[in-house]
Amino acid sequence: MIFDFKYWYYLGRQGLLIHNLQSNMMRNFSWRLGFIFVIGLLVFAVRGIWGMNTASLTPILAAGMWDTYTLARWTSLLGLMLWAGLYLAFHSFGVAFLFHKVARIPWKAALVMQAYVLSLLVMEKLLVLVVFAAMGYSLTVSMFSFGPLAATFLEHTYWIYFFNQLTVFTALIIGIQYRYVKSFTTFSPVSILMALILLHVLAAAFVASFSIMPIDDMMGALVRGGAPIE
Repeated sequence: MIFDFKYWYYLGRQGLLIHNLQSNMMRNFSWRLGFIFVIGLLVFAVRGIWGMNTASLTPILAAGMWDTYTLARWTSLLGLMLWAGLYLAFHSFGVAFLFHKVARIPWKAALVMQAYVLSLLVMEKLLVLVVFAAMGYSLTVSMFSFGPLAATFLEHTYWIYFFNQLTVFTALIIGIQYRYVKSFTTFSPVSILMALILLHVLAAAFVASFSIMPIDDMMGALVRGGAPIE
């Protein structure tokens, strides 16, 4: 039997989708995954054009170096789009490959699982952008995470960024991955849940480690050619 993959139809019918993946052939999936990619790239592009994470370029603007600032913004946007492509590819094909090899989930099922995970990640970034745009400014933490709470009683930047990676969407993603792994493997439910939680905690710790790196200074030095702004 052959069934058509419909994102919105199966969004609330994951059990039916898993059943179909176990017993039928799927079609019309690739272009829907491609559509998620396009939406993701657009979200990243709008974030860059709006000016999120470009605070390091403000001194160039304040100094009245308009040509340098324009070039810096375009360079920043290009770098952001390259990062967006890697980000989207890793969270779809990369993570699906890891689940396929380590947990022995069928490749197509792992890719479908990560398509929904990727859509949640893109949705989170879009919602954060909408809220920040409505406020007129952006923050270094997400209102959907434990980052704002951690910032109220923690002073170390690393731990604030660590808790900022643990969001409401992280819980939803763990729920989706748990359901697929449990359906396509013979591991015990408890071990699957513990492994997924540990995996996301380790990923949060890894991403948070970038917070202690002087990324803004490095980017500023790159677009200024290493010369200080006077």
